[in-house]
Amino acid sequence: MTPTTAAGPLRRMTARSRTEAHRTATPLELFFDLCFVVAVAQAGAQLVHALAEGHPGAGITGYLFVFWGVWWAWMNFTWFASAYDCDDVPYRIAVLLQICGVLVYAAGVPRAFVDNDWSVTLLGYVMMRVPLTAQWLRAALSEPAGPARRTAVRYAAGVALCQVAWAALLIAPAYLRHWLFLVLAAAELLVPVIAERHHRTPWHPHHIEERYGLFTLIVLGETMSAATVAVQEALDESEALGELLPIAAGGVLIVFAAWWVYFAVPVHERLTSNRQAFQWGYGHFVIFGSAAAIGAGLEVAVEHAVGKAPISVLAASAAVTVPAALFPFTVWLLHARHFKTGPAQQLVLPVAALATAACTFAGTWAVLAAGLVAAASVAVGVTLAERPGRAARGAVRPG
Repeated sequence: MTPTTAAGPLRRMTARSRTEAHRTATPLELFFDLCFVVAVAQAGAQLVHALAEGHPGAGITGYLFVFWGVWWAWMNFTWFASAYDCDDVPYRIAVLLQICGVLVYAAGVPRAFVDNDWSVTLLGYVMMRVPLTAQWLRAALSEPAGPARRTAVRYAAGVALCQVAWAALLIAPAYLRHWLFLVLAAAELLVPVIAERHHRTPWHPHHIEERYGLFTLIVLGETMSAATVAVQEALDESEALGELLPIAAGGVLIVFAAWWVYFAVPVHERLTSNRQAFQWGYGHFVIFGSAAAIGAGLEVAVEHAVGKAPISVLAASAAVTVPAALFPFTVWLLHARHFKTGPAQQLVLPVAALATAACTFAGTWAVLAAGLVAAASVAVGVTLAERPGRAARGAVRPG
C-alpha cells in the first residue's frame, strides 16, 4: 500500500513490493525534488557566468562536478525510497535533513566555482548522505537475517566510508581536489554495484519511471524559467527584440521537443534487471545535466545577443546546441532505441542530434535552427510511428 499522507509515529521499515499496485510518488518526494532543483539552478547560474565571461573549461568542469553531487544524492534517495519508504515520523525527519543538506550544498556552489572552495558544498553533501546511511541501517535492522540485510549493511557501510573520504578531501592540496573528486565519485558509483551484487533491493519499476520523469519535468521547467527571466532582463535593458525573438522561439521548441522524446516510450518495460537499471539510472546524469544546461545556454545566448557577453557567436551558439544535441541522443541511447522498429525510426534521434550540433555554425540563427530541427525530429518520429503495419507494442510510440 502507498503510504498515506498522515505519517505514523513509528513503523517497521519493511521492503516494499515490486508489484505493488498504484505505486506513485508521494508529496514528500515531490517536495524533495523541488528543493533539489534549487541546487540545480545555482549550478546553472554559475555555468552562465563562466560561459558568458569566456571561461568554458572552468565553467563546464565546475558545473559537472557540482551537478554530480546533486544528481547522485537525489538518485540514491530515489532508489532507496522506492524500496523502503515507510513514511513514518523518523523517515520524514531523515528526508527533511537531506533537504537541509542540499540547501547548504546550493549555498556553497558559488564558492566552489569561483574560489575552488568546496568546504560548504562538502558539508552540505555529507549532510545529505549521513541521514541516508541511517536509513540503510534502519532497513538492515528491519530485515531478517539473510541477503536483504547484508545488502542494506553494505549500502550503509559504503556510503559512510565515502563520507569519511569526502571529509578528508578538505585537507588535500587545492590543485589535487579535482582529481581526487573523480576518484571519490567513482567509489560512490561502485557502492550500489557492490551492495546489490548478490541481492536486488525491491525497487518498483513504475515508481522509478515516474520519479525520474518528474525530476526531468522539473528540470525542464527550471530551464524555461531561467530563459524567460533572461529574456525579460534583456528587454528591460535594451530594445533588441529582433535578436531575442529567434532565441526565445528556438528555446521553446527545443524544450518542448525534449519533453516529447523523453516521455514517448514506456520505460518501465526495460527496467527488469539491475544491469539495465544501473545503465539507465546512471545515464540520467547526462539527461538531467544537459536539460539544465540548455537553460544556461539560452541565458548565455540572450546575453550575447544584447552585447553583455564578450564571447564569439560560435561560443554563444554552442552553449545551447551542444546540450540540446546531447539530450535526445542520450534519451535514444538509454531507452528510446529499444522501442523503435526499422532503421528509419532508429535514425531519427541520432540524426537530429547531429543536425542540432551542426546548427552551432548557423550564426545568430543557431538557436532557432536547433529548435526547428528538434520540432522536425518530433514530427518525423510521429509520422514514422503512424505508418501502417507498425508493431502493435508501445515500442513504436511517437518520438
